[in-house]
Amino acid sequence: MAMMMRKAAALPASGRRSVAVNSLSGKRTVSGKSTVAVPEDVKAYAKNLPGVTAPFEDVFDPAGFLATASVKDVRRWRESEVTHGRVSMLAALGFIVGEQLQDFPLFFNFDGRVSGPAIYHFQQIGQGFWEPLLIAIGVAESYRVAIGWATPTSTGFNALKDDYEPGDLGFDPLGLKPTDPEELKTMQTKELNNGRLAMIAIAAFVAQELVEQTEIFEHLALRFEKEVILELDDIERDLGLPVTPLPDNLKAI
Repeated sequence: MAMMMRKAAALPASGRRSVAVNSLSGKRTVSGKSTVAVPEDVKAYAKNLPGVTAPFEDVFDPAGFLATASVKDVRRWRESEVTHGRVSMLAALGFIVGEQLQDFPLFFNFDGRVSGPAIYHFQQIGQGFWEPLLIAIGVAESYRVAIGWATPTSTGFNALKDDYEPGDLGFDPLGLKPTDPEELKTMQTKELNNGRLAMIAIAAFVAQELVEQTEIFEHLALRFEKEVILELDDIERDLGLPVTPLPDNLKAI
């Protein structure tokens, strides 16, 4: 046994079997030769979805999920991405608006108890807010399930309806939905890209406020103030002038 292991280890790199997954094509290779590829129907469906944009003109799948997925799986993932993107866009906007209007009495803050970073606003809001919010969320989710999700069966659990387009809930009060298929796809791509950015942004907002315990714009203002002082210090050094000291509250930023 030990002899066989030594012989295997002595093989040149070109003779060893190696397995890799191409993140763009979705093909699994053994010794450089393609052996397992993404099913053609899955790859064709994924490539024609909105949201496939530069610099990833091909399907961006670094984890190789498509290699074992079906079209139904991809449709469900797209529904999840669209939904999370929309929630994240609302959340990112809510963070900024909430922090700027927390001192405005009509902004459900009659007694001034809501203050500070947005990550703590929910804990500060009392009775009379959560109940309507939970009802609104329940109604919205019930409507989404009724529109897009198939009735669970023993062989078709957690699946979308065949005639449902992921993300299309028929909600267009302003009549902005284009009738031209290409224009619609472009608009859907913009929504997806903004939703993806919002998911990253809201995660960064939460992390920043947890670490520094400051509001978003306050954080930006302090950063800007620090950069201005540091630039001024450089000028003062060049001119041989006394250097402006950095305030204590900016040293840790």
